[in-house]
Amino acid sequence: MQEPVRKKKKIKVTRTIDGVEREVEIEVDDTGEGLKWGPNDKHAILNKKIPRVDGPLKVSGTAQYTYDVKLPGMLYARILRAPHARARIKRFDASAALKIPGVKAVVEAPSPQPQGPQPDTPPSREIYFEGQPIAAVAATTPEIADDAIHAMVVEYEVLPHVVTADEAVKPDAPRVLPKGNITPAEERGDKSKVEAAFANCDAVVEADYRTSVIHHACLETHGMVVDYRGGDAATVYASTQGTFTIPKEAADALGLPESAVTAIVEHMGGGFGSKFGIGIEGQFACRLSKQTRSPVKLMLTRHDEFVMARNRSGSWQTLKGGAKKDGTLVAVQAVQRRLGGLGQGSQAGQPYIYTAASFHRQVVSVHTNTNESTAMRAPGHPQANFAMESLMDELAYKLDMDPIEFRKKNLTGENGAIYHRQLDRVAREIGWERRNKTPGAGSGPRRRGIGCAVGVWGAGGNNQCKVDVRVTRDGAVTVAVGTQDLGTGTRTYTRAIVAEELGLTMNDVVEKIGNSRLGSANASGGSTTVPSLAPAVKDAAVNARQMIAEKIAPLLGVKPEEVTFADRKATGGGKSLTWKQVCAALPPAGISARGEWRSELASRGAHGACAAEVEVDIETGFIKPIKIVHIQDVGLPLNRLAIESQINGGVIQSLGMVLYEGRVMDSKLGVMVNAGFLDYKLPGTMEMPEIVPLIDDTDPREAVIGVGEPALIPTVGAVANAVFNACGVRVRELPITPDKILMGLMTKEKTV
Repeated sequence: MQEPVRKKKKIKVTRTIDGVEREVEIEVDDTGEGLKWGPNDKHAILNKKIPRVDGPLKVSGTAQYTYDVKLPGMLYARILRAPHARARIKRFDASAALKIPGVKAVVEAPSPQPQGPQPDTPPSREIYFEGQPIAAVAATTPEIADDAIHAMVVEYEVLPHVVTADEAVKPDAPRVLPKGNITPAEERGDKSKVEAAFANCDAVVEADYRTSVIHHACLETHGMVVDYRGGDAATVYASTQGTFTIPKEAADALGLPESAVTAIVEHMGGGFGSKFGIGIEGQFACRLSKQTRSPVKLMLTRHDEFVMARNRSGSWQTLKGGAKKDGTLVAVQAVQRRLGGLGQGSQAGQPYIYTAASFHRQVVSVHTNTNESTAMRAPGHPQANFAMESLMDELAYKLDMDPIEFRKKNLTGENGAIYHRQLDRVAREIGWERRNKTPGAGSGPRRRGIGCAVGVWGAGGNNQCKVDVRVTRDGAVTVAVGTQDLGTGTRTYTRAIVAEELGLTMNDVVEKIGNSRLGSANASGGSTTVPSLAPAVKDAAVNARQMIAEKIAPLLGVKPEEVTFADRKATGGGKSLTWKQVCAALPPAGISARGEWRSELASRGAHGACAAEVEVDIETGFIKPIKIVHIQDVGLPLNRLAIESQINGGVIQSLGMVLYEGRVMDSKLGVMVNAGFLDYKLPGTMEMPEIVPLIDDTDPREAVIGVGEPALIPTVGAVANAVFNACGVRVRELPITPDKILMGLMTKEKTV
């Protein structure tokens, strides 16, 4: 019998490449209404606060991270890094290192050719940034590997460099790339129309807004353990955001077919967009393992991590905005400079999510002799959001208009109503009526202020996941898929979906993840994991339930579709079977069901709003965050506890960006001067404000949406605007440190 031809439809989905989301069109089965999650408030397990199933493993220290892997005969690797921002290697000699007892191998890094070959240069090793890998060594202990690194001899010809954007844009600046230091990226809008529109505006603001280069600060550094002993197969234990980004690259480096490499990701300690593929550290580990025919462990040191593991790109934006007395945003002009070092950098386009009658933007990348940027949680959005939210705030105050009402006036279209209700909610929670009508008003050295901002993220899914649910005759239930869990709760919601579908408890289901021998899955980037994986888990669980129902329906005297599962029982026709009885009726091999992505179970588009309250000491410039309220829509919340945790995490990372963090470069030496946790300032427990994470339950979508990225975006602008409201000083360059507050206050006094 010929199978019926399935109807197809084309839909737009989100795919993530190196942490950056790309919208693509794919063809999927047209299932009509298809599967449904059901009303968001009618779930037995989902949309509740579910403790993480891996919590006990982590708090007890028994969860195995890549850093914890220790294999018999394992060697330890270290990387030799360049100390100069721009140089040429004249001589490299590793002979002394190879004579040290315990040293097993040394491999050199390939000569890089960023953005194409360098013209008119001899065939020698070129150095383009401080920290660029030169060689790697494998030894029997980490200490011996460190000694070997110091025994290597390198002679450099130091060349002119440029490590700051301000220097890089000068006409006489040293050339970073063969094509120059500025790369055009995009231009959109009518410049002449915008310039003419400013003449009809009642308020105009023009200013530069800058954000620093930010480090990912993953607690587990980049690295992996490559176990290859000269046979026809290898196992790679990786700290990665994508289980399936590992096998092909590792296989190529080892000279094996892709099918011969197994990637394992039991647990991993943070990525935030920085860990896709094997990276240079993985290439070194593979080459050393192949050469020594031994397992090799290469985990970056903390200093390695800062100078060679890449970072969030900085930004330098010149914005000009104009508005009418009634608050209508008339025109926005933007020159957006992406500061991605040797790379292109990332930045969302202006005027971001606001509607302006006329706009023009020019986007360029400004290159420097610093390590290239990579994706970091919500790539490009916090930079654009900070600048635009600051501009909107400045326009609102210039018009003597409530900043929330000004934003609502210019948040229109189909998503306008969403932002309106979210802004109203955070305003109510923060006590918006308490804000200073005149920024800096009040008495005494400590002044309170309140600010707000809004943000958006795609957070859509795609069709890369294959999930298997197996039920055995003894009652065991397993859900298996190769996906990784970044610590965001993947293990927990895969269990929860299956448990709810089969009427079981969380403890009745066991998840198997983090292995490339299991069903395929997308990499965790762009908040795509939940909307990609959860529908496939649901599909597999539904298929398993239907297979079980067909087996037990005759025992209950009903049709399979009339069997219901709840409270660890199957019920139908007034009869019921315990879960043990249900499983006893299965075939000897049990049942196994596969699930794939179902587009009707996922959605995209995550909207959020934030309000922040801070206290500024005008005598010291010290800023104390007091309270931050963030609301986020997520469609169907799979695990409210995990979502609140994600919001909290995004808020904390935002605090780091706006108040504390930033790479500091010595422009003369070309080196990073705060490459360590003692000098690179991160928010700690003493800097934590009261955080109020809110899930927008008025979101009517009965579908899952990613939430990892969105909470990071608007907090930056909200805190910056709160600082201005508190002390009357507008700081346009992040981080907002005490010296900038004090200098602003001094300037303000001189102009009064």
